[in-house]
Amino acid sequence: MIKNCHQAKLWPLDIISGAFNERIFRTGKALLFFLSCDSRYRHSSARPAFLEVTVFWGGAVPMMMHPALLLWALPLLATVSAQYRNMPEGPWVNVYRQGFNFQCPHGQLLVAIRSHYSAEEGSDRLWSFDCQPTPQGFGEVTECWWDDINRAGMEWTSKCSNNGLVAGVQSWYFPGLLDREWQFYCCRYSRRCPYSCWQTTDVPQYHKEEGEMVVPSYGYFIRGAQTTFSGVLRDRQWKYILCRMTDFDCKFENF
Repeated sequence: MIKNCHQAKLWPLDIISGAFNERIFRTGKALLFFLSCDSRYRHSSARPAFLEVTVFWGGAVPMMMHPALLLWALPLLATVSAQYRNMPEGPWVNVYRQGFNFQCPHGQLLVAIRSHYSAEEGSDRLWSFDCQPTPQGFGEVTECWWDDINRAGMEWTSKCSNNGLVAGVQSWYFPGLLDREWQFYCCRYSRRCPYSCWQTTDVPQYHKEEGEMVVPSYGYFIRGAQTTFSGVLRDRQWKYILCRMTDFDCKFENF
């Protein structure tokens, strides 16, 4: 650490709580926050040249900061701490009102989706996904791609093009709409074609409830989804499109 910085006390979590607005890195149950001090004070013995805050959610917060900067930092810490303390147990791939990108490991496909709604956090949801290796008969992945972007605030239906299956999801939150844009990550296996496709019932069954969908039978895979958005309740319901895949190559490029 730069020598101009001063060692402060260990502050308990109920005093130092929240997150900074700059770069946030999440590692397990620890959050790391990094802030650069104003360059005007780089050569001043009265101010630190760098501020580092490590927040351990299991205990205390070690800091290296000048007391004046501590007073400046406390209001910034106040916003996100309540969000993290109120988060239900995950694991979740996102925090409220933040974008995320999730991809299954190579050779696996999405088989389970869970979400948790919060009206207090921008009518947003936390999301969790599980993957499963494909059957041996599928062979190796031929190609993968990000499919079309599906706009926030709208009803839409999206299926992976080119006979692809869903192997990931990315999403961006729009505070003006209290909704998200969505995009599926699709993978194709040789020239297999989908068949025996059907849609699930609404997930969640009612708006603002916790949502959970698990592919009900081995050999079915998520091809896409149909979703509606309530402008009044500011929440989505999903019907996931599940399909089986042929065990032979077929001539159709987008079945």
